[in-house]
Amino acid sequence: MLKNVLLFTVGLLFLGCNSPQWVKNQNTGGALGTSYSIIYISDESLDYQQEIDSVFQAVNQSMSTYLPTSDISKINEGDSTVVVDDMFKEVFDISTEVHQASNGYFDPTIGVLANAWGFGPGEQIQLDSLRVDSLLSYVGWNKVQLKGDNTITKANPSIRFDFNAVAKGYAIDRLGALLDDKGIENYLVEVGGEVLAKGTNLVSGKQWTVGIDDPQVETGRQLKLIVSLEDKAMASSGNYRKFRIDPETGEKYVHTINPKTGYTQNSYVLATSVVANTCALADAYATSFMAMDLEESKKVLEKHDDLEAYIIYLDENGNTKEFMTSGFEAFVKQ
Repeated sequence: MLKNVLLFTVGLLFLGCNSPQWVKNQNTGGALGTSYSIIYISDESLDYQQEIDSVFQAVNQSMSTYLPTSDISKINEGDSTVVVDDMFKEVFDISTEVHQASNGYFDPTIGVLANAWGFGPGEQIQLDSLRVDSLLSYVGWNKVQLKGDNTITKANPSIRFDFNAVAKGYAIDRLGALLDDKGIENYLVEVGGEVLAKGTNLVSGKQWTVGIDDPQVETGRQLKLIVSLEDKAMASSGNYRKFRIDPETGEKYVHTINPKTGYTQNSYVLATSVVANTCALADAYATSFMAMDLEESKKVLEKHDDLEAYIIYLDENGNTKEFMTSGFEAFVKQ
């Protein structure tokens, strides 16, 4: 899923003769089909590139549908003997939690639909209402189970998992855990526009600052909001950049798939940003709110004090509107 690209502001600032000389260490590159930037502050030069690569490799081996030898790919192909690792188990449990909280709008068993609509590794097919209804029989979180021996059972062998709406956020959490284990107390992890911020930017003496793109700017990028984060994660989702145009009909298909209807979701919700304690949860809920009606999203937010959200949408007259929880307002940099 393509998420809003974030703006990082890191300025050098002299902190006084009695303060340590803080060092901004940074690793950048490509992983999980996108780019990443990891900034961590310490009192010496450090380079955790090897460890960072290992985290990405482990996540891919567990949950990448684009890697034929991954656990999820083997399970999708019908191998019921795969014993999943702790990462897969954690993402499965997170998915169960968000599936229930979102009234089923978050459902990682949409793999067959993602492929059919042209947003997965599998074959894209021509769809009509009968075909969509047929594929829906292979969708449903109640049709899969994580057993006590850490194997997966599926009600139908054609059911396919797709953790793309949560795995990236989970990978960020794992990278944060890596830095925690290294004793790093101030860092900003960004992968594909999703972030986890801990502590502050000691080099600048300020909180970590990130930006949210304006979803209605189709060429180039323009910031809609700038937010400051400390010990929080944020993920954003939108249909304005990641979509597919049918070369024959010219019809636009967005990447958000409604697991209840089986169709891609061309709704009046343009973009969502969610702040949570973990990036996996922020990622999953940001995706859910793209598929849900705004009023349904508000009900979910009312029940979860650990979630804050910013949603850009169109009203009945086509005018751009914004909804923001009071908690999210506190993150907005004036």
